[in-house]
Amino acid sequence: MAIQNEEKKHLSAKGMLSKARLFFEGIKTPSKKGAGNKPTISLADCLMSGLAIFSLKFPSLLQFDKAVGEGTIKHNLESLYGVEKAPCDTQLRERLDVVNPNKIRGVFKKIFSTLQRGKVLEKYKFINGCYMLVSDGTGFFSSSTVHCKNCCVKQHRNGSITYYHQMLAAAIVHPDHKEVIPLCPEPIAQSDGSKKNDCERNASKRLLADVRREYPHLPLILAEDGLASNAPHLRLCNELNIRFITVVKPDGNKTLFEWLKGIGMQTKEFTDEKGHRHRMEFYNDIPLNDADPTLKVNFVEYWEFLENGEKKYHSTWITDIEITQENVFSIVQGGRARWKIENETFNTLKNQGYKFEHNYGHGNNYLSTVFAMLMMLAFLIDQVQQICCGLFNSARKRYHAKIVLWEKLRNTFAIFKLDSWETLYKALAQGVEGKLVLNTS
Repeated sequence: MAIQNEEKKHLSAKGMLSKARLFFEGIKTPSKKGAGNKPTISLADCLMSGLAIFSLKFPSLLQFDKAVGEGTIKHNLESLYGVEKAPCDTQLRERLDVVNPNKIRGVFKKIFSTLQRGKVLEKYKFINGCYMLVSDGTGFFSSSTVHCKNCCVKQHRNGSITYYHQMLAAAIVHPDHKEVIPLCPEPIAQSDGSKKNDCERNASKRLLADVRREYPHLPLILAEDGLASNAPHLRLCNELNIRFITVVKPDGNKTLFEWLKGIGMQTKEFTDEKGHRHRMEFYNDIPLNDADPTLKVNFVEYWEFLENGEKKYHSTWITDIEITQENVFSIVQGGRARWKIENETFNTLKNQGYKFEHNYGHGNNYLSTVFAMLMMLAFLIDQVQQICCGLFNSARKRYHAKIVLWEKLRNTFAIFKLDSWETLYKALAQGVEGKLVLNTS
């Protein structure tokens, strides 16, 4: 779908980073004071420097700190990220440690709104014009010694203790598109004064409420795992006007599967161009359980068989969308799209250069979570570039593996003075980094 030139500017790396900078400038938080009570480096510079670390995929704060001492890096941080004065690693940790993560979430909405205005989201519409929303929890910090007041705590039988941080991530996905559009994640962390660990179920309540508050008119279908197939959660989805396609298992919903025994379900079956056979059986308007018989759901069971007859995949889901012969396979695709939060999001963050599980700094308050959110923001900007930027994709094709691309990007950023992201992407796409010396000295 064509993107208007004006909106394309806003969806460029420069446009999105400018939005992030402007948003960060509006965050108010206590500042560290230096000698003579003069203000230290601005919080916006600290947040943008943190974003640059994850955007450029620096493997550690120490390497970034050493690089900042070079004139070229200072120049490029200012020209490409708007950083007027970059902090050292100690300053960065101290300043970001006191930033409440909730103050950062609005920048995700700013970029998402730009995607909406640019009509980029149109190709992500799925069933009944709705967007598929997937979510799942993941850990990003764990230690037996290092901890803060917001750490969750696990006490083991042998007396040892593990301190950890997790988050509930969410993204807009489509079965036919590899790129995902992450929304602001919800931290799973100990709240002030609480003696009980936070959990994924509570984080889900907060995340869904935030999503509906920030995007009140966005038509959504939520795809989740079997933990979500309980009446309180599904009623919350109904209250928030969020449709659902949820995995359901016999061991978690025995009553539902007992009720289905002996029922004559509708079936649909077809063979695709690869020779794979797809079989679906479905039934509408059945009670989720005996405890709450007024909550009715629709059920579908699905099998995929290889050409030789071997079973490749099997699953069962419940949904509040009426299942028909026409839409049953789309509902199955929507349910299977849940794996994109693992395959296209967590796998990318952990194994393709972002180093999601590396401890960049823990702090005493919020540092670990702030770093994780800045990394997710960098991932969002990269995903938008994959969707919208031809130059970025030309560079990706040239270097194939993302890790190689990130290394080339970081090295070019460190060696040559750059006046724009377009100059950087052209150099990477054309493989003429050396020629930049003639134009950027």
